[in-house]
Amino acid sequence: MKKLCLLLALLACCLPVLAGYRVVEGVLSHSDIYPGTVHEFVVTIPEVEPVSEFALCVGLDGRLCRAPEVIDSLSALGVVPPMVGVWLQPGRVVDTDGTVLRYNRSNEFDAIDGRFARFLECELLPAALKQADVRASDKPADRMIMGLSSGGIAALVAAWQRPDLFARVFCGVGTFVAMRGGNDVQALVRKTEPPALRVFLQDGSADVWNALFGHWYEGNRMLATALEFAGIQSAFDWGEGGHNVVGATRVFPEALAWLWSEAPARGTTHNNMLQHYLTDDDWHEVKATPAASTAATVAFYPDSTLMVQWHEGDNN
Repeated sequence: MKKLCLLLALLACCLPVLAGYRVVEGVLSHSDIYPGTVHEFVVTIPEVEPVSEFALCVGLDGRLCRAPEVIDSLSALGVVPPMVGVWLQPGRVVDTDGTVLRYNRSNEFDAIDGRFARFLECELLPAALKQADVRASDKPADRMIMGLSSGGIAALVAAWQRPDLFARVFCGVGTFVAMRGGNDVQALVRKTEPPALRVFLQDGSADVWNALFGHWYEGNRMLATALEFAGIQSAFDWGEGGHNVVGATRVFPEALAWLWSEAPARGTTHNNMLQHYLTDDDWHEVKATPAASTAATVAFYPDSTLMVQWHEGDNN
């Protein structure tokens, strides 16, 4: 499969843009999730025979890695489906005259609190797709998200937290270091039920090191082992490059072919504390029910011996 993906990727690099796409530019001037920010975006729509709905690629920091052109070429080869691209610039806080008061990129991209995925779902995508007058599939297997550096961690975290929104992830030189909790992502991945994702990570051994935040390359390698441990479908490209777009651009056609070569599926975690409780069933919505008044509360010591048990209403 890797050889096939590489061959198709090489073909995509050599081919001209085959189908083409039209471009729609837009501005999201209001956000309840990030108050006071303005977000610019570009939507690319394939110029192909009309379909009821397209697959979707969300790109952070705009059109990196020649993504629209590579998607167009691989789509023409039948490697990936026709795909609408929504290419987002991070938010800016501006004065009444348009003067930039603060760039909100790190606050949006590096945080792991779930706001960014909610912003994409509730504010950006509805506005962008409406302005472009195009319909994109809402099935997670038809959606990918990509980014580099802080955009890389934002892409990975958005899909990991919300696998109902995105099932395919490309992350280059991701910032999985101690900035806004990024260093905790690998630990959280190890301890959590694996979602149905396909993830491609790229980084180089000359990526940056910072005495305060840590080592970018080390953070990516630790995340890679966490993904494998958690049973999440993943592939990696480790080179010697630094913190730039060069390595990600080089490997992106191959990564894109791999990401779409199979359907995302839930794997099996190696976390034996979780294995006992997990089933092979797909996730489904469960309605909460009130706890019965006779329910027992139980606590255990670390060695699993019973510490205490009591029922509601007990006075002991």
